[in-house]
Amino acid sequence: MKIRNQWQYRHAKAQAEKFAAVLAQFDDRPEAHPGVHPRLILAQKESVASELEVLRQEIGKYENLRRKKSGLKSLKFISNLPETLVKARIAAGLTQSALAKKLGLKPQQIQRYEATDYAQASLARIQQIASVIESVSE
Repeated sequence: MKIRNQWQYRHAKAQAEKFAAVLAQFDDRPEAHPGVHPRLILAQKESVASELEVLRQEIGKYENLRRKKSGLKSLKFISNLPETLVKARIAAGLTQSALAKKLGLKPQQIQRYEATDYAQASLARIQQIASVIESVSE
């Protein structure tokens, strides 16, 4: 779950409280769960604990952003994205033609994207391009 607004934040906090209450009251003794295998009892408890941890992490990330502790520095990257994509492609050893082939596009399309600083490229296409470049770089 990614928290993107105050409503989701409040909902996540409420859910975290519920999970914490369930964990606090969870009776993991086998006699408290007749007919249930002890491993399933443990799995239930671990599942609730895992969900609680995920919620707490997401809540923490959101709270840090609200306090402006992180996140804003990465906005500078957006303005440099076209240049960064070109540099990354070159550093990965990909020509425009090779990148186009991996994406199932004509080389002229990559040439147009780069010539216009990706002005006409959708976000989904930019993500595809970045993913291909990243996979070649690994």
